[in-house]
Amino acid sequence: MIGRNGQGKTSLLEAVGYLATLKSFRGVGSEALIRNGASEAIIRAEGTREGRNLLIEVEIASNGRSRTFINRQRLRRSRDLLGALRVSVFAPDDLEVVKGGPALRRQLLDDALVALQPSAHQLQADTDKVLRQRNTLLRQAGGRLSEDVATTLEVWDDRLGELGAQLAVARTKLVSQLQPMVSGAYQTLAGDDAAITVDYVPSWTTGATGDLAVAHEALSAALVASRRDDLRRGVTLVGPHRDDVALWVNGLSSRTQASQGEQRCLALALRLAVHHLVTDQTGSPPLLLLDDVFSELDPHRSQALLSALPAGQVLLSTAGALPAGVAAEQVITVADGTARPGGGWHG
Repeated sequence: MIGRNGQGKTSLLEAVGYLATLKSFRGVGSEALIRNGASEAIIRAEGTREGRNLLIEVEIASNGRSRTFINRQRLRRSRDLLGALRVSVFAPDDLEVVKGGPALRRQLLDDALVALQPSAHQLQADTDKVLRQRNTLLRQAGGRLSEDVATTLEVWDDRLGELGAQLAVARTKLVSQLQPMVSGAYQTLAGDDAAITVDYVPSWTTGATGDLAVAHEALSAALVASRRDDLRRGVTLVGPHRDDVALWVNGLSSRTQASQGEQRCLALALRLAVHHLVTDQTGSPPLLLLDDVFSELDPHRSQALLSALPAGQVLLSTAGALPAGVAAEQVITVADGTARPGGGWHG
């Protein structure tokens, strides 16, 4: 898909991504996906999976609940769509996964967990729900630990300790699986043998989080120890929502001591590692969405990225010419929010 900036290329890729995850890969709310003046947006896609035709439709409503359909059958729960379509997204904003705060790195792990096992979405949703309820109680307590507040906090602490430990253990296992893949992908993209380290860093323990029983005990104890600070601040200060992923290049922090070129390579390596892991474990590559990523890469890294991608269907957008080595099956020009076959504009 080619066209000048601001014509709608990213919106087209975003629509495809939404059908897989029910959220924007740009991180915006559903209301931002609906055309100004319209009451709803409709996304519809046809494809094949494992030899069977698949029709996915989503109605995004500005007011009220959205609706999701697979092969004309409405899904009782929108999350039942997860796993019907898998996507991997590469975008220029991925640099923030390395440079930005821990929330983006946690999100990368959680999205990967859902792609590998859609049921992980329920664990994440349950953890978020308990966390919201605990935070509501902390705010309502007004800094006072009354008997009633203490009793209710024990209930939420036990539940958050259980769910949070499960999520942390799942993330830790995932990071362990990704570590060699990230290192290999980085070396391919950068063309050097830099040592890459990826560590999961809990906010509530200095120990490992690979054992569920140990993690549960450690998180539960940390919640109790942090209770008075939580009450004073009105928010839960420890738990999986505060954890981070530490990224190191040759033993140095990638956030503060890596060059922008190294950071960009590392961001691509993270995405590429997740793409390979999902491909390996599910038996088929996710649909790959490349949103103008080659505008940020030099020719060497562009070619290295293309050569490192497993075979599969790719949707690529660019504001310039197609990268060398890309043999597009179809070229679509996007202009003024309209897509039409043919490459009539080339930069």
